[in-house]
Amino acid sequence: MLMKVLSQGLVSLTLLLAPAVRAALPVPGGMTPGAVQFVLEQQLAAPLAPTEPNRLHYGAPWLRVGVRTQTAVLFDEWGRETRRYVVSTARNGVGEKVNSYQTPRGWHQICEKIGDGVEPDTIIYRRRITEWKYTPELHAQYPDKDWILTRILWLCGQEPGRNQGGDVDSYDRAIYLHGAGSHVPFGTPTSRGCVRMRNDDIIELYELAQLGLDVYIDEQQ
Repeated sequence: MLMKVLSQGLVSLTLLLAPAVRAALPVPGGMTPGAVQFVLEQQLAAPLAPTEPNRLHYGAPWLRVGVRTQTAVLFDEWGRETRRYVVSTARNGVGEKVNSYQTPRGWHQICEKIGDGVEPDTIIYRRRITEWKYTPELHAQYPDKDWILTRILWLCGQEPGRNQGGDVDSYDRAIYLHGAGSHVPFGTPTSRGCVRMRNDDIIELYELAQLGLDVYIDEQQ
């Protein structure tokens, strides 16, 4: 990796030199002059990709849940966006109080993962995997049921007094990112506090997200 970065840096420096000087320099990594010229053209033409590094633990990957945009965006350790999902946060808006049925704000982390290898649409009841499957017909029988399906990423607050401890503790409130049924209008706030995701999306995120991943719930995004 280091050699790749150094080679790319040498390419960039070499390409900025006058042609006569450039011709006398060794080409990095055994690249042909034509390849070097191609790299130069690409680097000059391509805009720099925007980055959003982790403000809590710099250099660590993180997830941002945007309440305004109803999205969850995964960033790598460089702050580069790697995944973007449409979600559904709380119908009652944002807030941290117990029994408010609102989505808490601020810094959290994934402290538990539930649902390894579980099939899509499997119903999870009180954090236990059941033998039952969600169907639209089952939802029609129980339209007010808050279905928790497929995977759970259980969040812990990282800000004492805001989303950690007392009557504002996100973990005690059982705030999850979790799979939800096909009846959910994703992109619209409909949940009872959790962050609802499509089943395929929560399965993918579950595999990508490690325990301890920082999660920032941002009402302005």
